[in-house]
Amino acid sequence: MRSKSSGPQRNRRRKRMLKRAEGFRGRRKNCARRAGEAVERALAYSTRDRKQRKRQFRRLWIARINAAARQNGLSYSRFMAGLKKASVDLDRKVLAEIAYSDPQTFAALAETAKSA
Repeated sequence: MRSKSSGPQRNRRRKRMLKRAEGFRGRRKNCARRAGEAVERALAYSTRDRKQRKRQFRRLWIARINAAARQNGLSYSRFMAGLKKASVDLDRKVLAEIAYSDPQTFAALAETAKSA
């Protein structure tokens, strides 16, 4: 009895891996070995960067809040401390969105933080 050929399975595996390498440059998109290495590296980067994305967005929010707070005569730390004293429970994401899209509301929050 003849042994089973691994050809179809190997082709499927190679095709799936090359599909993941779409958009890569040079031989990394169409040479099986190079594409496999590139895909493996890309998966490692994506795992790492899912963690880093959270940090980067937090840094962006803090920078936006700081800029808006300084326009209203407060530093970031005094603004956040004032909000905490005034029992205003808004997270940094929401505060950054308010600072960006609605400066009047942010100015009112800054006044609340100053008076607290």
